[in-house]
Amino acid sequence: MYLIKLGGSVITEKSTTATFRSLIMDDLSAQIARSGKDVLLVHGAGSFGHVLAKEYELIHGFSSNKQRYGFAATQAMVQTLNGYVLSSLHNHHLPAVSLPPHAMLRLKNQEIETIAMDFFKEYVKQGFMPVTYGDVVLDEGIGFSICSGDLLMLLLAEAFHPEKVIFVMDEDGVFTRNPKKFADAEFLDYIQKDEIDSLQTSLDEHADVTKGMAGKLQTIKKISSLHTDTILVNGLVSNRLYEVLTDQSSVCTVVKGE
Repeated sequence: MYLIKLGGSVITEKSTTATFRSLIMDDLSAQIARSGKDVLLVHGAGSFGHVLAKEYELIHGFSSNKQRYGFAATQAMVQTLNGYVLSSLHNHHLPAVSLPPHAMLRLKNQEIETIAMDFFKEYVKQGFMPVTYGDVVLDEGIGFSICSGDLLMLLLAEAFHPEKVIFVMDEDGVFTRNPKKFADAEFLDYIQKDEIDSLQTSLDEHADVTKGMAGKLQTIKKISSLHTDTILVNGLVSNRLYEVLTDQSSVCTVVKGE
């Protein structure tokens, strides 16, 4: 089994509210279908979640009544995106089923408190492709907060121990610095877990409430401790996800599991 995260910056235009990249998503769905692999899928919220979540400061928990509207509107928006993703997968005859985080887990002070992992396991057992996504959820400590797609990747990696964990991004992989800001950034095709902390990362200029690349790398560091390889690959370049899924040579970064 392969655990895949489709980044919000890949399947949405992250700087423009609620803009879905349907052609990119259809290409990724086709690659997954063509690979014939069993997949657990997570997708980011992108411009369907980050803009509203930032506007209403949902990452900090409940502080004012107006945030309830922001929470509800954000939840509706990310469900809309999830519907678009499912429709694309279904068009490629993949048995994708939605498992929304807000109905399946609870946080406590932005850390996982409970998750109904049995639902994921039962759908996998029955031959379905579970699809979950970055969402706003209840938080026992601060009222509500954001459950990122990266947190879901860690939880699912711990529960399923997949053959590979794949992060599909809008970059070729990991660089020594943010390549969108620094022309001297060097591409890394292979890194060890212990090298992650030394990498220079910075947030992009779009509205991101999930710590960007720096937070992703810390999640990957935890996943690598599960003896699972993590691969970061560019989803905007056709066929690279398929190459990774089928063990072909491809432009990507491999973080070796220990």
